[in-house]
Amino acid sequence: MKHYVQITAGRGPVECARAVTLVARELLKAFPSLQLADCEPHNQADGCFMSMTFATEEAIPQPIIDEWQGTVLWRSTKNPYRPGHKRSNWFVGINFFDEVELPHIDESDIIYESCRSGGKGGQNVNKVETAVRATHISTGLSVKCSDERSQSQNKSLARERLLLKLREINEKTLADSQARQWNNHDNLERGNPVKKFSGPL
Repeated sequence: MKHYVQITAGRGPVECARAVTLVARELLKAFPSLQLADCEPHNQADGCFMSMTFATEEAIPQPIIDEWQGTVLWRSTKNPYRPGHKRSNWFVGINFFDEVELPHIDESDIIYESCRSGGKGGQNVNKVETAVRATHISTGLSVKCSDERSQSQNKSLARERLLLKLREINEKTLADSQARQWNNHDNLERGNPVKKFSGPL
């Protein structure tokens, strides 16, 4: 499983985007195994990023997470972007999260059980086990199909419906994860920093 760290400027100005780069350098000193996985460069200034996401296969120690997660302050001693600007405090947000583990869709993990259909359909439905229940072992998700009079046809339908449900779950899980990461940009608290740095931008 991969572990991720996202550093975001929120919707802040170019100084915050520069602070993302500077704070990332400090974080890499504390945890060198991080590798850049994704980034959103500032649209005007080189060396500035609205967000940077790092990944590692190595488990991130809890003390590192406790020390860095939250708002980080960079107090600028020199501002090349707006010389003479009165503001010197620039905030970025740091969030840790793990790779989303999706159910593996492997047809060898599906078991099929025959069962009686029940309900209307004549004597054949009640006496012969034509219905089929397909169960995905890893997730426990199952569907029962009794649409057809043939067991083989019901098995095929049950397989298709189960695979469709698994894909829908995977897509929703990914969408929820991406939404949470995107919301981090809007939820940056500009104050109460967990760490403070100072230096030129």
